[in-house]
Amino acid sequence: MKHMILASASPRRKEIFELAGLSFDVVPSHVQEVITKERPEEAVMELSGQKAWDIWKKTQGDEIVVGADTVVVSEGKILGKPKNEDDAAEMLSMLSGSVHQVYTGVTVICEGKETSFYEETKVRFYEMEDQEIRDYIRTGEPMDKAGAYGIQGKAAVFIRSIEGDYYNVVGFPIARFMHEMKKILSQTKKGI
Repeated sequence: MKHMILASASPRRKEIFELAGLSFDVVPSHVQEVITKERPEEAVMELSGQKAWDIWKKTQGDEIVVGADTVVVSEGKILGKPKNEDDAAEMLSMLSGSVHQVYTGVTVICEGKETSFYEETKVRFYEMEDQEIRDYIRTGEPMDKAGAYGIQGKAAVFIRSIEGDYYNVVGFPIARFMHEMKKILSQTKKGI
């Protein structure tokens, strides 16, 4: 298989790629992210595409570049990473006792051709008390995560249920990605 590059600084995405046994390098994109789409599923694909193309343009063109972006959507509002602790508290209060959606957009660029898709997972939170929210924020964990929580970390105790791909909520829908890669590689006549 061609050399694969993960265009992401996310340690969680790196862990998921390693868990899947993929051989890859991490080259984070520092492109200025610009959202022009209103629907969250379109916005995450737009952002993942910006990251993937940013890195692909810096390659020799024979690598497979993978970009990804994750957002949390509550009551129609897109929640990215919190700007500060007050922002994190506001997000977590919004998620408390309700259902929200997590969208991850993935863009694969192979031989100069783009394939993009998104995955959606529904997450239901238990009611959270103000003190629980403050204590969780003090751990620092929410500050670099969309929606201000990490399902795989200390926020696991707030999760009542999920409907869909767990790894999508962590930050990368690896099963769907592997399925899409089979199709991409079969079209390029390259084996996995």
